[in-house]
Amino acid sequence: MTPTTETMVGIGGAAESTDMVLNIGPQHPSTHGVLRLKLLLDGERITRAEPVIGYMHRGAEKLFEARDYRQIIVLANRHDWLSAFSNELGVVLAVERMLGMEVPARAVWTRTLLAELNRVLNHLMFLGSYPLELGGITPVFYAFREREVLQTVMEEVSGGRMHYMFNRVGGLKEDLPAGWTTRARAAVSAVRSRMDVFDDLVLGNEIFRGRTRGVGALSPEAVHAYGVSGPIARASGVDFDLRRDEPYLAYGELQDVLKVVSRSEGDCLARFECLLEQTYNALDLADACLDRVAELPPGPINQRLPKVLKAPEGHTYAWTENPLGINGYYLVSKGEKTPYRLKLRSASYNNIQALTELLPGTLVADMVAILGSMFFVVGDIDK
Repeated sequence: MTPTTETMVGIGGAAESTDMVLNIGPQHPSTHGVLRLKLLLDGERITRAEPVIGYMHRGAEKLFEARDYRQIIVLANRHDWLSAFSNELGVVLAVERMLGMEVPARAVWTRTLLAELNRVLNHLMFLGSYPLELGGITPVFYAFREREVLQTVMEEVSGGRMHYMFNRVGGLKEDLPAGWTTRARAAVSAVRSRMDVFDDLVLGNEIFRGRTRGVGALSPEAVHAYGVSGPIARASGVDFDLRRDEPYLAYGELQDVLKVVSRSEGDCLARFECLLEQTYNALDLADACLDRVAELPPGPINQRLPKVLKAPEGHTYAWTENPLGINGYYLVSKGEKTPYRLKLRSASYNNIQALTELLPGTLVADMVAILGSMFFVVGDIDK
């Protein structure tokens, strides 16, 4: 019988599955600032993802303990630099609740108005930057044009361009400038008249839809498990909005105008659609607030405070529906002029944790599309 000869041919590492660790960041071009993603890859597919945070940590919660109740406002408005006015609100609402203080109606409605204008400013940034991350540069120019229109009126009323420092315990810093409501109404109208560019240029783009439809679907179970909130949670069918479900400021009287936008798909496209529709609704809410402010009789816009403001001993929790999701402050007071403890619950911190469940199983090519659709601010993660 003729003997058989066997020959072994080496074909290298491609014959078996090999894992590779890929670091995304923490350099700035990593989409949204200094966030680092540690990915474990099997070929082009992500098998494990770990967000590595803390590169922008500034110890704000500890700094709160060394500042009095007037000073902490200027620190609190910086963690989500796109939502400075909304950040301030949580602090003053918590302190006012501890003091049992009632704020004048004029301040309540003006706060609601400015909060919704701030919401539009926040959303416009992401409406422009998300297509940019997918290769479309044009929408960001339109987004910044509309932001400039609204920032002009916000800067006029507060003196600040990004960090307004306009809230005060007991109300607002000062009354609205003469004729400001007319200019604000014109700005809202101008922005609304041009918002259809995002419907046509972005949602109407087949490449954008191809990169986002069915990509990065987040389940409602994951939303609840990680504490995800805001437009990201509502895009997954979790229909929760504090402005409707636990009204604060003047939202209880705006229920006929307020529209909570939600989707069931939970993918990148659904998240963008929720953000866009919520921007339209924020403009409607701003108009409704302008109507109400015009009807209010002349009156104070803040309460007179003692020279040294001390909150009584106790604790409270105040949360608001920030543009990116739920923002909460847990305040503990020992009866001094500084908080004993002020814990910040930021929206972006919880939202970004869902990436550990969202990215595994997806392709590296889809990672940027998913990451950009989470709509986070790195300072809001690190605090």
